[in-house]
Amino acid sequence: MSKYNTLKGVADIYPPDIYRWQVIEDTAREVFTLYGFSELRVPVIEYTDVFTRSIGQSTDIVDKEMYTFNDRGGRSISLRPEGTASVVRCYVQNNLHTLPAPQRFYYTGAMFRYE
Repeated sequence: MSKYNTLKGVADIYPPDIYRWQVIEDTAREVFTLYGFSELRVPVIEYTDVFTRSIGQSTDIVDKEMYTFNDRGGRSISLRPEGTASVVRCYVQNNLHTLPAPQRFYYTGAMFRYE
């Protein structure tokens, strides 16, 4: 039987550590909300162009650190290496500029980089 382990750079989070993470995350959400920030949730997977156009085609992130593959339709897809590009895409695609100003957003989530 094969031995299964987590990949390098990732970890399982389980009790009792998960409770500490939940306290930190809940506190952060409360503070963000207190100061008028709204949460955005963006996909963990995007078309690669979202990142290459915003980060730059010849950066270390794009050249060496992104997890990129072709889907069944032959489109280049990447796991998000950082959040800003996805947030900008979300803002533009969903016309969030039409919301009343000022607009304050926060986001959390996994980011994936090969190191």
